[in-house]
Amino acid sequence: MRIDSISQSPDRTGRYLVKCSDGTALKLYRQTVEDFRLYPGLELESLDVLREHNSRYSAKMRAVRIVSASAVSKRDLENRLVRKGETEEQAKEAVKWLSELNLLDDRQTANQIVDSCVRKGYGIARAKQALYEKQIPKQLWEEALEGYPDQTDRIADFLRTKLRDPEDPKQVRRAIDAALRRGHSYGDVKRALERIGTD
Repeated sequence: MRIDSISQSPDRTGRYLVKCSDGTALKLYRQTVEDFRLYPGLELESLDVLREHNSRYSAKMRAVRIVSASAVSKRDLENRLVRKGETEEQAKEAVKWLSELNLLDDRQTANQIVDSCVRKGYGIARAKQALYEKQIPKQLWEEALEGYPDQTDRIADFLRTKLRDPEDPKQVRRAIDAALRRGHSYGDVKRALERIGTD
């Protein structure tokens, strides 16, 4: 089997179209084309090795896209890759590759998640929930949550936006429930209510 042609430029996914003499058309990443030194006229014994190499590289590129879009833990990324159709082996390899490049670090991801929760005015319980959902190893939680700032002022500001009539018990209950859903403890909410002069 011979390579008849290779497209001059990649498509929007970064892959080149490689056409073979038997009519087979493959979309291969530049890395695969370069690693195997492919060129028109090259005789190939089998396409299986090319497909396998390209598939492994595809898993790495998918991992890069996921990591660049959001903060993920190693376990979360691995699970996402498998859900997207990568094999477990390819997913593990992609996670290992990103870790070796220092582009994937659970400790750093944990800190990013907690910082995001603080910026949004969430309580520590919501931050813990976010760490759990992102599959951050539990041994990293304490360090990431250390020094979680007092949220009383943020809770008070949030309650003010919810309370048009601070004397209406139903409004007060709804506002308290909303603050609790944001991960604040009842004690913190109570202090914030006292600060804005609401019983």
